[in-house]
Amino acid sequence: MALGPHRGPRDGSWGGILASDIGILQRARIELAYFSGYARLKQRSSGGAGVILKFERVRPRSFRRFQPNRSREITPEFLDRAIRALKRWNFDLISMDEVCRRAVTMPEANRFVSLTFDGGCKDVIASAYPVLSKHGVPFTVYLPTAFPDGLGEAWWLALEAIIARENRISLVIDGKERRFSTSDTSEKNQAYGFLASWMRTLTPSDLSLAIHDLCTRYSVDPAVLSRGLSMDWDDLARLARDPLVTIGSATVNYHPLSNLREAEAAREIAMGKAVAEAALDRDVRHFAYPQGDRGSWHRRHAAMAREAGFASAVSAIPGVIASNGDTNLYALPRIAWDGRRRSLRVLRVLVSGAMFAPVRPTGEREAAATPDDPAATSS
Repeated sequence: MALGPHRGPRDGSWGGILASDIGILQRARIELAYFSGYARLKQRSSGGAGVILKFERVRPRSFRRFQPNRSREITPEFLDRAIRALKRWNFDLISMDEVCRRAVTMPEANRFVSLTFDGGCKDVIASAYPVLSKHGVPFTVYLPTAFPDGLGEAWWLALEAIIARENRISLVIDGKERRFSTSDTSEKNQAYGFLASWMRTLTPSDLSLAIHDLCTRYSVDPAVLSRGLSMDWDDLARLARDPLVTIGSATVNYHPLSNLREAEAAREIAMGKAVAEAALDRDVRHFAYPQGDRGSWHRRHAAMAREAGFASAVSAIPGVIASNGDTNLYALPRIAWDGRRRSLRVLRVLVSGAMFAPVRPTGEREAAATPDDPAATSS
């Protein structure tokens, strides 16, 4: 069985969220890469300077049968195990400022891992922060600023709540009433997958209409769900006072930039930075593309992030970061961890870089000549 870098069908690597749909053969590839020693051997040539890990929610494990967003969650216990393992494997755990420095300088003796958390979820301070503080580990929180103001819409939670409770739902899609049976877990997962994929393609106004129509029909208050999800500004101020914590921006409303007109996208990027800086009274230097997969942003959005004054912008396109300026700081790859996996063997293989294509130089001169595709500016 060949063990070289594998490219998935959707975005040239492992897809938007790593390991969510990789199947039996790909899982076997990861296990074989670990037990054969291939990952550790390959790390020397393909591991680059290091990697950024992307997490979202951190909370105790739930045993509910219907959990369509389980891939976006890890437990505090897994976070603790992962940090201990990364230290044991001699990775340097570093901040995003240090990532930017190492990405443009000569390689260092140890490779690095940087921990990042998207969405500004309340359980980051409740469940993740105690673990991270205990280990003295720097980390970054990427914040969509509408949520601590109580104005963001966590539509995915509203959709999950409705499908979890109902045996049948209906809503208008493309002007037609559509009905979905949701009587068992399999049907619930199918309905959620279809509707969430459709909603991710909508403009902000169409998305708001769709989710509010659904919530009105089934008596769910999306504002309550959204407020319960996010840290407030007091929580964020507490984190910001810790020198090991970096607060980054993820726009205002957390919509994929590719769903916005160009002026709207530029305003979301700039306003997210301005609101966070005003609320926290400190510079916000780092940016995350909402969702961050290949379909959610384009090269012009990287230029907008630079123009807004950010020092870096991270995606959710998996890969490793090179040294010597060979990775564009405004298209930094990240490995999005699938919370359904709790294997440190998988983590060891992924942070080695062995399962990704070799790093290609993407300096500014080359990036300027590439098409409007984030892959063109990422490693």
